[in-house]
Amino acid sequence: MTEETSAQLDREALLFHSEGRPGKIEVIASKPVATQRDLALAYSPGVAAPVRAIAADPATAYDYTAKGNLVAVISNGTAILGLGNLGALASKPVMEGKAVLFKRFADVDSIDIEVKTEDVDRFIECVELLEPTFGGINLEDIKSPECFVIEQALRERMNIPVFHDDQHGTAIIAAAGLINALYLTDRDIKTTRVVMNGAGAAAIACAELIKAMGLPGENLMMCDRTGVIWRGRAGVNQWQSAHAVDTDCRTLTEALMGADVFMGLSAAGAVSQEMVRGMAPRPIIFAMANPDPEITPPDAKAARPDAIVATGRSDYPNQVNNVLGFPFIFRGALDVRATGINDAMKIAAANALAELARQQVPEEVAMAYGVRHSFGPDYIIPAPFDPRLMEVVPAAVAKAAMETGVATRPISDFDNYRHCLRARLNPTTSVLQLAYEGARARPKRVLFAEGEEEVVLRAAISFQESGYGTPVLVGRDDVPERLRALGVDDPARFELHNSRNSPLVPKMVEFLYARLQRRGYLRRDCERMINQDRNVFGAVMLQLGEADAMITGITRTYAHAMREVRRVIDPAAGRTPFGVHLMVGQSHTVFMADTTLNERPSAEELADIAEGTAAVARRMGHEPRVAFLSYSTFGNPEGRWLDNIRDAVKVLDQRGVSFEFEGEMAPDVALNPRQLANYPFARLSGPANVLVLPGLQSANISAKLLRELGGDSVIGPMLVGMEKPVQIAPMTSTASELVTLAVLAAGGIVG
Repeated sequence: MTEETSAQLDREALLFHSEGRPGKIEVIASKPVATQRDLALAYSPGVAAPVRAIAADPATAYDYTAKGNLVAVISNGTAILGLGNLGALASKPVMEGKAVLFKRFADVDSIDIEVKTEDVDRFIECVELLEPTFGGINLEDIKSPECFVIEQALRERMNIPVFHDDQHGTAIIAAAGLINALYLTDRDIKTTRVVMNGAGAAAIACAELIKAMGLPGENLMMCDRTGVIWRGRAGVNQWQSAHAVDTDCRTLTEALMGADVFMGLSAAGAVSQEMVRGMAPRPIIFAMANPDPEITPPDAKAARPDAIVATGRSDYPNQVNNVLGFPFIFRGALDVRATGINDAMKIAAANALAELARQQVPEEVAMAYGVRHSFGPDYIIPAPFDPRLMEVVPAAVAKAAMETGVATRPISDFDNYRHCLRARLNPTTSVLQLAYEGARARPKRVLFAEGEEEVVLRAAISFQESGYGTPVLVGRDDVPERLRALGVDDPARFELHNSRNSPLVPKMVEFLYARLQRRGYLRRDCERMINQDRNVFGAVMLQLGEADAMITGITRTYAHAMREVRRVIDPAAGRTPFGVHLMVGQSHTVFMADTTLNERPSAEELADIAEGTAAVARRMGHEPRVAFLSYSTFGNPEGRWLDNIRDAVKVLDQRGVSFEFEGEMAPDVALNPRQLANYPFARLSGPANVLVLPGLQSANISAKLLRELGGDSVIGPMLVGMEKPVQIAPMTSTASELVTLAVLAAGGIVG
């Protein structure tokens, strides 16, 4: 990462953390507290009933409180990421981030706790006293060797899972990759020789876990900054000396001669190509130092083309990423109310991850990364956003907990448990992330038509720095100065088109005049539009192939921007353009259409909207269930404006579409299974997730009300059905929302 890129990322990160509500987490009530009756049940006097129940049987705390799905993320800030000992308060953004990952990946609620002490005993005592509150403890960013003492003491004193992710998370993911690398190179772990460079918390955890998996102790040689840790060497602590071996080797170079496996958790550049050449045939190299590995995969492959290489980075194959482990390990442990996380559970997680990498990769993951991943030297660890992780890893961990006797609430039906795991997470969140990964794999040119606006420039900067593609800015000559004011040291790297002096203008005028001359426009009208209207200018650039997608909307109302775009870009052949809003919750997504364009759609148009929205839903991982909404449910009450809706259902019947649909029906019937049960003849197998509203007034009002008053995140409106990928953002959009629309448009998720 360049110095400029790093500085820009810092600025974006500070803005991200400070905009709106500071930080990254908040507490949301899971029960209604709108009425006096609600308050009476939630607090006094109703709360007395669960209090008495828990006092009589402490295990019922899991039934009556959030304890069973609540993990504490705890640090004293003595080893923050790669930044060192910056104190407890400085660790809070990292701990909040960890809480976000718990929720995002495994629906585990977590609270960050920063403890202001470096005294080991005081830290242990503080955390131990928290046991009644939490179902598990995730220790984070605590320096070695104190972290070993702290974790061991807490595991002995507490009757809930305690897990130091810096140690065991890395170990589990590395072990999963090692299992598959050994398989591919026809090695038996019992006869494999491993060299571990690094003797900190993560390295020692890796060593302990692979030994627990069957690696003989004498087959692992650990090195630190001084060299090999040999039996009898002075200056090593008790955890390091546990891995000392009898050997004449004293340097990393000597240790690597003939070694099968290198596992590095040390420093960038610690391994040379000459060292790699000295390893055994088909060497396995896990260079996991962050942010830069001990040796880069290209350098390792140049020295030994037969090597299998993994790193901690996302821009190389085989990323050892802790997010593959800790959310799902805690999910499985919490679900069986485990009293701890033991080696068997860690090994089960590693084996589950290894097995998942050997299975056929889902289409959405393959699309995101731009290649058809298949098990082999460049794919030994699953992709971090593989949606199957949530189902596979927790189930394996839970089963191991049951088999080793640490589960206090065993699972009797694992098929049902896996179904419950799938239902916990919203597939849209995975697909959105996969869209971002896909943008990195197949970067596109996205035109930002309002390139003089600060929010648009911040979005363009983020789009470029994140590797999603090339932003093409439309604006005046002062845009470089505006970029410089936002911290860009080299504005010339941003492509800028000024309609007053762009060399493309003559060709653009010819294109627009040829298109509009028989619609009452003179040539000078076309020249004026090209020179003065940024949306027309941008849309013509898109039509001429100068960009792959276009984003606008910040400076114009939606209707105004759409009129300008439609002068240049037509609907796709046989399509009805329309807008879709996504309402995204933790475990659900609802697609609403048409929220932007068609005031009184005909039956055919309603059917087109339903088909188009169903297609978007499928691209986002959902099996569509379409409801045509109305104030009336199957004719009750009767009304004057129902024929179009009823006829739209008939049109879809005639088309023989491959998704469920029903109507006309009121929103509560479409979304509430108890209401739907009153109509046993209805064709929906469950609550609708695609809502087609009868007209623009009801749709637009509903979408904007939900955006302002609802609890879900709202994405959109997304424009569907145009011949070119163009999106019109709300005027109030943030830079992050603009980037999301740009990625979705360029990636073909919508359009």
